[in-house]
Amino acid sequence: MRLALLALTAAVALLPAQDGDAPRKSPKVDVGPGRVAWFDLTTTSMAKSRDFYGALFGWTFTALEGTDYAVEIVAQGAPVGTLRVAEGAISAYNGVVYVQVPDMRASCNKARELGGSIPPGFPFDLPDDGGSVALVLDPAGHPVGMYCRTPLAAEAK
Repeated sequence: MRLALLALTAAVALLPAQDGDAPRKSPKVDVGPGRVAWFDLTTTSMAKSRDFYGALFGWTFTALEGTDYAVEIVAQGAPVGTLRVAEGAISAYNGVVYVQVPDMRASCNKARELGGSIPPGFPFDLPDDGGSVALVLDPAGHPVGMYCRTPLAAEAK
């Protein structure tokens, strides 16, 4: 459940804000395959973490609609991740980095071939043609996210 909530937070945050049925205001994240496209940080104190990261990296934070438990991290005017409140104690693996991949299905298959696993419910499409995301547990059980600019339905064509 924790991984699903984490991925859902990322899914919401990976999409730019929408005004009703207005078209997307900015393009999908595109940093190139193999590069970090998004990340999530977890905290037990939103205020302390905002102060710390804001002062350390110059980040600003934007509220995410529908939740008081997560904010979008903005660096030099661009959204780069989320900061979210933990559901309990923080482990060393509570943050997730999302790496861009060119083909979600092929990347999930390769992860399995290499001894990783894909938790139930993944991969899935982001809303509004925003691409797709998946979580992978590496052979040691550590999570890493994958982001593809192409929705799964479009990959099947």
